[in-house]
Order: sequence, then structure tokens, then C-alpha cells
Amino acid sequence: MSALYLRRRVTNAVAMTLSMLATLIGLAFLAWILWETLRQGIGALDLKLFTKVTAYGEDGGLLNSMVGSLIINFIGIAIATPIGVLAGTWLAEYADRTRLGESIRFLNDILLSAPSIVMGLFVYTIIVLPSTALTHGNTTFSGFAGGVALALIALPVIVRTTDEMLRLVPSTLREAALSLGVPQWKLTLQILIRAARSGIITGVLLALARISGETAPLLFTAFGNNYMALNPIDKMSSLPQIIYQYANDPGEAMHALAWAGAFVITMFVLLLSLASRLILFRTKVSHD
Repeated sequence: MSALYLRRRVTNAVAMTLSMLATLIGLAFLAWILWETLRQGIGALDLKLFTKVTAYGEDGGLLNSMVGSLIINFIGIAIATPIGVLAGTWLAEYADRTRLGESIRFLNDILLSAPSIVMGLFVYTIIVLPSTALTHGNTTFSGFAGGVALALIALPVIVRTTDEMLRLVPSTLREAALSLGVPQWKLTLQILIRAARSGIITGVLLALARISGETAPLLFTAFGNNYMALNPIDKMSSLPQIIYQYANDPGEAMHALAWAGAFVITMFVLLLSLASRLILFRTKVSHD
């Protein structure tokens, strides 16, 4: 056995061991988070958590916060998805390898890492404050403003994912369609986006998982509401906001509700991540 072969075997074994160790550490932290949120909030995980609205004491639930989170997240994704898909498509198909396209990609990467509280303050400035002036000083926090803030957070994720998925589509599809005289817009809509559909859907799910746990933007926009609110122009409660509120409360019952809400959000994000992985896996199997 040559020295070079032995060195490669040792290097490969070390790399594999470190990779497996890193994977186990990551899974251990995930299991720890799930166990800790379940252990701390198991006292509040019952039927009334999903059937009663916010109330101080042991009789309260999180129904209004869950409904508010669903509405706000839906508004955010509904705004961000069409804009993000269209922007990502333009970058991949019309501005690829151009100076303008690379500049927009660079700015989009900056938005990906921008603090979420900055998005909340921006929406507070452009939506909440102007509408407050129109209502003669009555502060107009709303679920819609919270949805816009979350849309700004989800948008760069969807743009980046759509751009990358479309650029992974084989160029032979483009060449074959164009050689048959298919217009560029029809090629993009009926062939390329359809080919990258699973990846785009995965990007939307990941963006939804990204915004589901955001708290800071909602404190400046949706603000919170102890009652059931279904109108997006009203103040609206959300799970991240109520978790923050209850975590600062001295009562043990409130702490248990906060941990229970954290467990619900964690499971929701975990299920979204698993769904995105399942979509990619099924697509890979069908292609193989």
C-alpha cells in the first residue's frame, strides 16, 4: 500500500467522521430544543390552547394568536410569492450574466441577511405612521402592515430560490423550444417554470418557515390583540408576539403558555421543512 493511498484513506476517514459528528450535533440540538419546549409547555398543551382566546390566568388559550399568525403569514406569502417568482424569473431568463442582473442579485443577498426589525421599522414608517396621521392620531397598527413586513422578509428568499432553480434547468430545453419557434414568454411560462416548479414551491415553503417565527416586525406593525380579530386592518395577535409577551410575564401559567406556543411554532416550521424536502425527494425520484 503506497503512502499516498494510505494518506487519502486516512483523510477520507477523518472527513467522514467529522461530517457524521457535525450531523449528530445538529440533530442533538434539534432534539434538545423540541424536548425542552415540550417539557416546559406540556402543562398548557391541551384542548383549550386551541379553542380559547388570550386571557390572563390558567383559563386562557392561544386561538386568536394562531388565527392571527395564519392570516398575517398568508398575507405576507400572498404578496411575496408572485413578486418573488416574477423577479427571480427575470433574473434567470432575461438578466442572467448582465451587470444589472448581478447588481440586483447582490442587493437581494443583502436583503436576505437584513435584520427583521429593520423591515418592521420600514413598514411602520411607510404604512402605520401615514395612516395614523390620516386618522387624526389614532394609531393604526394592523395585520395587513404585519403581512407587508413579513413579505419583505420572504421576498429575497423566493427571488433567490426561483433564480437558482431556473438556472438549473438544462439549456437543451431552451434550445429545443426556441428552435421550434416557441416565443420566449411561452418558453418561460409553459416549459421552464413548469420544470422548476417543485424547487419554486420549496422556496415558498422555506420562506413561509422563515417568517413564521418573526417577532420584531410584528411588534411595530400588527402590535397584538387579546381578542379574536379576523379583519386585516385591525390590530392582530400572533404567536411570536404573544410568546414574547407571556415570556416577560411573572406568572407561571403565562410561561407555560409561552412554551406551548413555542412548541407549536417549532413543530409548524419543522413540518414545513419536511414538506419541502419531501417535494424535492419526490421530484428527484420521478426524474430518475
